[in-house]
Amino acid sequence: MGSLGFQKQLLCSTTLLFFLLIQTQVLCYQYKVGDLSAWGLPASSNKNVYAKWSKKYNLKTGDSLLFLYPPSEDSVVQVTEEAYNSCNIADPILYMNNGNSVFNITSLDNYYFTSGQKGHCEKYQKLKISMLSGNASSSAPAPPSGPAAAPSYENVFGSIPAPPSSSPSINIPVFLSVAMGILIYVH
Repeated sequence: MGSLGFQKQLLCSTTLLFFLLIQTQVLCYQYKVGDLSAWGLPASSNKNVYAKWSKKYNLKTGDSLLFLYPPSEDSVVQVTEEAYNSCNIADPILYMNNGNSVFNITSLDNYYFTSGQKGHCEKYQKLKISMLSGNASSSAPAPPSGPAAAPSYENVFGSIPAPPSSSPSINIPVFLSVAMGILIYVH
């Protein structure tokens, strides 16, 4: 095979790889902590709302948590397991107070959050995300799929869309059309 034939084959392989990479979607989601309820003190009739919420979703590395709350009334702190258990907010790992706080899950680990307001943790405004213990396992229900199953919810902060479908998508007809066109052109 001559140099020109090798260059055409290399160009074809590189082009196919490029189109395959741009057709693959990365599936990371942002989950609104508490779903319809904003981040705040749980009602006495539902004090374990955040414990239940954390078991509801199949969280994975790359996903993010959205905490919504009035910034003049609350905040979110990430704490150690010991601080979470004792409701000690004196030395947080991370302090967020803008009312629209996003936390990115960057590794398979356990994450502990509580309100930054004194006394709120003791009233069960705290969240444990257990990526290691199986709370983020495949047995948890996936986010709803399809446009009909992804409603928006109104609350005091505006419209909050539900997480999109968790099924990966590769647009095969477009990819194959482009790949075949390149192959025909090169050969």
